[in-house]
Amino acid sequence: MESYEFNFKKSFGQNFLRDHNIVKKIVDSAQIKENSLVIEIGPGAGILTQELSKVAKRVIAYEIDDRLEGVLDQNLTNCSNVDIIYTDFLKCHLKDDLKKYEYDHLYVVSNIPYYITTPIIMKLIEEEVEVDKIVIMVQKEVGDRFGAVPGKKEYNSLTVFLNYYFDVEKLFVVNRNQFIPKPNVDSIVISLTKKKQLLEVKDKPLFFQLVRDSFRYKRKTIRNNLKHYDLSKIEQVLANYHYDLTVRAEQLPLEVFVEMSNHLA
Repeated sequence: MESYEFNFKKSFGQNFLRDHNIVKKIVDSAQIKENSLVIEIGPGAGILTQELSKVAKRVIAYEIDDRLEGVLDQNLTNCSNVDIIYTDFLKCHLKDDLKKYEYDHLYVVSNIPYYITTPIIMKLIEEEVEVDKIVIMVQKEVGDRFGAVPGKKEYNSLTVFLNYYFDVEKLFVVNRNQFIPKPNVDSIVISLTKKKQLLEVKDKPLFFQLVRDSFRYKRKTIRNNLKHYDLSKIEQVLANYHYDLTVRAEQLPLEVFVEMSNHLA
């Protein structure tokens, strides 16, 4: 990007990957099948987009910064199966966009801007987009939260949501020196593979709200965070797993949250 004299915008979280070996490793990790559509969020200069175009039937790349149009046009000249949509991914009507394409498998492969990692993941979850696999590079600290287990300080509501829908795997760390401009932290590539069988949840909005409320105040107990719910029903479920109302949310596995919400539904 130095050759383009590009003015990076902090407000867009722009840190462009420059190592082609890492890019290839990311794409290989996705194991993209035939007749697949791949979504990329924030293509930057198109280094990952180029590699994705070699293995996908079609690539849709969402780019918020239209100043990159000339760079992407030049770098993707030979990529006839790539569509760039210059808009904010968080504001797009994703399902409407996907209706325009025919495909057998859907992937999200992206170096996601750090500052909107969680909103992007929640958009994919809440809009119930049928994604086979998500392979994303995120800030290492965020990646640690994604893969956290109960009892660890990194374990939070997003961890629970991800583990409900996906098998989460940490793949490899990417040093901060591999980016232009260099960020202040290292990154990690995470794989989220859609689970073949989801736990039965009777009322998904209730489940999502219950999990959020359980983690609302990190150091408070379930009794305090869920005092507006029927605590007698919650207590019954906790007892089945040898917990009580003094337990904190960070200690509870996914199955307990599912059973609590089903008992309340």
